[in-house]
Amino acid sequence: MEPEPAMEDAPPGGEATLIGGARRRLTELGLEGLGQRVRVVWNRRMRSTAGRALWPEALIELNPALQEIGLGEVERTLLHELAHLVAFERAGRRRISPHGKEWQRACAELGIPGETASHRLELPSRTLRRKWAYLCPHCLERVERVRRMHRHSACWPCCRAYAGGRYDERFKFVEERIS
Repeated sequence: MEPEPAMEDAPPGGEATLIGGARRRLTELGLEGLGQRVRVVWNRRMRSTAGRALWPEALIELNPALQEIGLGEVERTLLHELAHLVAFERAGRRRISPHGKEWQRACAELGIPGETASHRLELPSRTLRRKWAYLCPHCLERVERVRRMHRHSACWPCCRAYAGGRYDERFKFVEERIS
């Protein structure tokens, strides 16, 4: 289980202003229930991610570095993440793609039509060294990972092609340590 992300409050009135704007927009879309639950917080552990939305928690986390880029980017990212909450709230238990047609529709309704799934912001990225490699004994596909796998895992393309998509010991990855 991962630890809770470290949160920090926005400058005085900042977080309240963001929540107020989100609630107003949700009310305009007829989603008062979601509007009453929505929370917006600054997550100081975010590095290369501009923001994220957690549904059904109705929580939006924003990268504090957005404040240095500009208020316009804070607003756009908030609307991007709010569109995720709108799309998932409307879908209920039905599975949808995070950046699918439901999300695109919500973006258009929130005033950011044509929004893309990723950003091109100057946020610092962190490259982690991959320490573990796993080799499929059948097709010799090599998968590199930062963290070690602790459960049995097999090559998905081989399992799909030769075992009907089920786990098969014949395609179990063989672990290699990268120096």
